[in-house]
Amino acid sequence: MADLLARGAAFLHAKLVANASRSVTYQRGATEVTAVATVGKTPFRIQDAGGFLVRVDTRDYLIAPADLGDLFPPVSGDRILETVDGTTHTYEITGPGGEPEWRWSGPDRQRVRIHTTRMSAQA
Repeated sequence: MADLLARGAAFLHAKLVANASRSVTYQRGATEVTAVATVGKTPFRIQDAGGFLVRVDTRDYLIAPADLGDLFPPVSGDRILETVDGTTHTYEITGPGGEPEWRWSGPDRQRVRIHTTRMSAQA
């Protein structure tokens, strides 16, 4: 008997990609690939130099590792370019406060959650 939960997760993954995702460009140096990503965010609480907890929100991209090909796994300094209404927004991959740059999204490991920081916007 097939794993009902695995089938359900695959169904939901397909629906998320079809209905709540967009095309982005993933860059590492001169190499780039086009990937399908769902946009999200993750709040982090990071202790600053003065000992205070600071909240930092990252813009996250949920992407299938297969879409990244040879550029998987993501590393700090890679960039994701997202075009919205004719403006290209550039986000750099970073793990705030020593956190990892990415993590698996869900137990099925069909997608990774990549944490980014906005660098620029260009019309």
